[in-house]
Amino acid sequence: MAEDNTEAASGTSGQPVAKKAKTEAEGRARAGGLNAKLAAETKANPPAPVDTTMTVEKKCDGDLILDGEEATVILNSLALDGVETLEEGVDYVFEPGKLIIRGVALERAASSNNGNMIVKTRVLICPEDNTQLSGLYKSGPMFCSQCEAEGFRRITYYPDRPDNMAIFTVRVEADASYQVLLSNGNLVEEGECGEGETKRKFAVWSDPFPKPSYLFALVAGDLGCVDDSFTTMSGRKVALRFYSEHQNTDKLNYAVESLKRAMRWDEEKFGREYDLDLFNVVAVESFNMGAMENKSLNVFNTSCVLADPVTSSDENYYRVGEYSRSPRA
Repeated sequence: MAEDNTEAASGTSGQPVAKKAKTEAEGRARAGGLNAKLAAETKANPPAPVDTTMTVEKKCDGDLILDGEEATVILNSLALDGVETLEEGVDYVFEPGKLIIRGVALERAASSNNGNMIVKTRVLICPEDNTQLSGLYKSGPMFCSQCEAEGFRRITYYPDRPDNMAIFTVRVEADASYQVLLSNGNLVEEGECGEGETKRKFAVWSDPFPKPSYLFALVAGDLGCVDDSFTTMSGRKVALRFYSEHQNTDKLNYAVESLKRAMRWDEEKFGREYDLDLFNVVAVESFNMGAMENKSLNVFNTSCVLADPVTSSDENYYRVGEYSRSPRA
């Protein structure tokens, strides 16, 4: 199991979550033979750093294989706590779609951390240039993610498999114009950092339940919101927040009521009670699916969540109700 502390968003920076390793070995991108500096310069938009700290529990001997798509993820640095230097070709190697950390390096790291291995990477990505709607990309005024089935490897190097479950703590940092910063789990902290022209907004999210990387979600934008709440069968109050572009917020009310009916049905039919304090739903115009049931942060195509009594047909309302009743993480 790995605990993944990830910092990501368009134009993000931010401080490493864990203590800084003694040294960092520079990795080279395998995208067309470019190194990280050159690859960043050829992008149409400035790259955003994604810092990831993984605590990996050793189960057996062997290499650690991290998935990553070289065309979108440029490795900038790699470090293992307790290992002073990392040598490419000896301690780690690249293969198509893979960053492989050799067992010999992992052994050195594990011996310094009571059997655990702390892996730290920094990669550079350009969400604005991502036109595949997989990974982290820009849709209108917002940045959003789609990680099923293999989108997370377009965000960072990671064991991107459905059988790898991890607890995620995520810090999202962006320009102050992005007032809404969302990820999975409960909101732990939010505020501003930097000063003057460099002032930025940040939010820290923590999901206490292990999940595979394909259920990771991130949204950043200047969005309108409709707030409501749901009281569970045990009497716990859950905040419900539906987000969309400001001009569409008046079309969210039917989806809110549909979700509340669906949550009640889950309780009455299966005895399933929602297990977090907050449930977020975001309507995204450029989305390659009807909906994605990411843990606590559902992302919907606008056609499946927006409905207006003046302009929407019965079929539109039926579609919203059907997607609200689909399985929720």
